[in-house]
Amino acid sequence: MRLLVLGGTVFVGRALTDAALARGHHVTHFNRGKSAAPDGRVETLQGDRTDGASMRKAFGDKRWHAVIDTSGYMPQVVRHSAEALRGKVSRYLFVSTISVYASLARGGFDEDAAVSPASDPLPDALDMALYGPLKAGCEAVVREAYGNDATIVRPGLIAGPYDPTDRFTYWPVRVARGGTVLAPGRPERLVQFIDARDLAQFMIHLLEESVAGTFNAAGPRQPLAMAELLDTCRKVSGSDARFEWRADEALVTAGVAPWKDLPLWIPESDAAMAGLMGTSIARALAQGLGFRPLAQTVADTLAWANGRPGGHAWKAGLEARREEQLLAGR
Repeated sequence: MRLLVLGGTVFVGRALTDAALARGHHVTHFNRGKSAAPDGRVETLQGDRTDGASMRKAFGDKRWHAVIDTSGYMPQVVRHSAEALRGKVSRYLFVSTISVYASLARGGFDEDAAVSPASDPLPDALDMALYGPLKAGCEAVVREAYGNDATIVRPGLIAGPYDPTDRFTYWPVRVARGGTVLAPGRPERLVQFIDARDLAQFMIHLLEESVAGTFNAAGPRQPLAMAELLDTCRKVSGSDARFEWRADEALVTAGVAPWKDLPLWIPESDAAMAGLMGTSIARALAQGLGFRPLAQTVADTLAWANGRPGGHAWKAGLEARREEQLLAGR
């Protein structure tokens, strides 16, 4: 297949490129060329996706079997790409998010659950407080433009090498450092995430089979407790880490920010978000979603993180001093 990736150089786009090339497909990237250097293995087209004319000029008379939109966050911007690619692609795969759902209060929700209404009026720039509704609006644009030729994938938290958010990476790195590790909530609390490479392979499979529809994409296949994740991080790194579990209430009282200060943690008392880590993936499993071993994701993430330049400014996770203060009850 000839595949066009909108984005392609940072995280999910990088994994998609690797997966597509490994399957023998031809890949083209379209981006501004600002996030990373062009990938020498693929064709790169440069332009501004907020400008329909810029996209049409870059695309010229080229044709692709499918486009994978990894960088659409605003409905009006996605409309530019949907219109610019009309007649140039046979299928439009949009990478969305489970944050589109109107209610995350209870787990077990599937793809037929209600999504948040699109923002009205639309903001001129991305507002993270409206991230879910804006993504839902993007989905609507793609479905309107492509109908049965639209495929929507809604990932949960994405893990693995090259993650720019640090939301999973914090745990393998912190546990590898050893010592007493502040662990959030109950050890038995379930967590969900998906390796970007497993997500990418699933999306390439959907395109190879011309599968339409909407799919939640989270993991692993079997329920995973936070304690098991941390224990796997310890085994992989061989560290002497000891876990000190702190109740949700104590962390909230201490001002610890869920999801950001302690990734993968949301207080179970949070009525609006308590179901976030309980997404149903039955539809994706039936369609072929697969998972590599957790230890491989941890090991690869740790190896990549350890190879980053010194002085990395972490975007998520507790600073060492703050963790020490919390462990000391301050």
